[in-house]
Amino acid sequence: MRIAIGGDHAGLELKGAMAEYAVSLGHAVHDVGAHSYDTQDDYPDFAAAVADEVASGQAERGIIVCGSGVGASVTANKVPGVRAAMCHDTYSAHQGVEHDDMNVLCLGGRIIGIALAEEIVRGFLSATFRDEGKYRRRLDKVIAIEQRSLGGKNERRGQGRKAARPAR
Repeated sequence: MRIAIGGDHAGLELKGAMAEYAVSLGHAVHDVGAHSYDTQDDYPDFAAAVADEVASGQAERGIIVCGSGVGASVTANKVPGVRAAMCHDTYSAHQGVEHDDMNVLCLGGRIIGIALAEEIVRGFLSATFRDEGKYRRRLDKVIAIEQRSLGGKNERRGQGRKAARPAR
C-alpha cells in the first residue's frame, strides 16, 4: 500500500520511526516532511500535504504526526474525501478503518512512544473497511454531509461558510 506521511517539528522523531516501520511492513512510503527540526514550521502545511495525497489517490492512506495529533486531525478533515482521526490506542486505529473508512491516522508525538505507535500503525494499515450494511449506510451519510458542506452554505445559519461563526 502507498502511504503518505508527514509531521511538524513536534512529530519529527515519531514520524521518522513510523515511516521506517511502515516500510518494514512492506508499504511504500512518501514522506512529505518535515525533514529537519524547525520550531517555526507549522503542522497545517504537512497535514494538508498528506491529506491532499490521500484525497487525490496518490496515497491510499496517510499518517500525520504533530505534537498532540489534534491539529493534524482538524486540518486533514478540511480536505474533501479525507477521514482523519487521532488515535492513541490500537482499537480505535483498526476500528476507525473497519467501521468508518478512516484513511488518515493522526498521532501525537508528545503523547505516545514508538512501541505503542507501531502497534497503532500496524492496526491502521492492516485494517479494511467493512463495506456492508450499517457501515456503508453510515459512511454514505458522512459523505452526504461533506458534499452538502461543499455547497458553501451552513444550513443551520443560512450563511456562507466564512460567516458561520457569530461575531463576538
